[in-house]
Amino acid sequence: MTANILKTKAESLFKNSYYPLIAIVMALLGGGIIISALGFSPFDAYLALAKGSFGNTNAIGETLIKATPLIFTGLSYAIAKRCGIINLGAEGQLYIGGLTATMVGTMIDLPMVIHLPLTLVAGFLGGAIYGMLVGVLKMRFGASELITTIMFNYIAISLVSYAVTGPMKDIAAGTNPQSKQVLESARLPLLMSGSRLHAGIFIVILALMFYYFFMWRTTKGYQMRVIGMNATAGEYAGMNLRKNSIMAMFLAGGMAGLGGCIEVIGVLIRLLPGFSSNYGFDGIAVALLGNNNPIGIALSGILFGALRSGSGKMEMLARVPRAIIYMIQGFIILFVIGRELFNLSKLKNIKKNKSNINKENNAKEAESI
Repeated sequence: MTANILKTKAESLFKNSYYPLIAIVMALLGGGIIISALGFSPFDAYLALAKGSFGNTNAIGETLIKATPLIFTGLSYAIAKRCGIINLGAEGQLYIGGLTATMVGTMIDLPMVIHLPLTLVAGFLGGAIYGMLVGVLKMRFGASELITTIMFNYIAISLVSYAVTGPMKDIAAGTNPQSKQVLESARLPLLMSGSRLHAGIFIVILALMFYYFFMWRTTKGYQMRVIGMNATAGEYAGMNLRKNSIMAMFLAGGMAGLGGCIEVIGVLIRLLPGFSSNYGFDGIAVALLGNNNPIGIALSGILFGALRSGSGKMEMLARVPRAIIYMIQGFIILFVIGRELFNLSKLKNIKKNKSNINKENNAKEAESI
């Protein structure tokens, strides 16, 4: 019995990791072809990329720093997707989380043991409430989350820009649009001297553990997953579609908000306009590559973080433009999303089902005649 369970788990692990690994390999090959076409050496480029990402302790720290907000936004997309909602608003939720965290981190002076947790809670709640609004609009008025989340992104970005050029602007910074520095008591402590790696990495681990425990070990998580697979069946079984959907967006927004909060209080130390660097949208790719699985999201987040942190070294040593990194990310997304095109078994089933439907229709027509 134990051997069968282990065999089943191994087969499931292989099935879940097969396509992502193929997507990564194919993306690197595609990037290598483009690098070669530009007149550079793909080997030198990828070697420099690896050195910039994992070559030393400082490089590893930078990779983890870049991966942190990507994992949070990946979790944001995954939580909503498990409940059947496409959350394209992690970018805006991240901005709002950074904004609310900055407000608490700069305007309140408390001991660190109180101030730091309070700042983290503020970042989570800012993104959570902003995400919950999308759920309310969808459940109450039937508004498509694809439209509302994108529009909310623009609102959040504009709101942060207004804040750092108006009421929250640091007067001492002159014409530079930025907030005051977050107080020492609200900053995440550094883990290594000479590196920017901060304690936010532990919060990421806790968030991944929460995602797994909540989704696969609680009744609410089970209900969300059922609704995500078949909302009609979930409602028929007595599950509340409205409450679960709103809760899913609350948690999804909170994860993205926490990512923005940690980016501000762990790396930037102040709120800046455009501080996200598209973390919200890249988080979608992280979740897709990780198959909305906690381990997969963690690994794909580190991969995308490595691509970001190593791009500078690649440009400096191999003279390859860092824009190639965005092409590689695009290839990864393309191959992950397009994997169904290569699933021959599903294509065969579709053809078989169509054939059966045609036979049934022909039989009914013959009976009616």
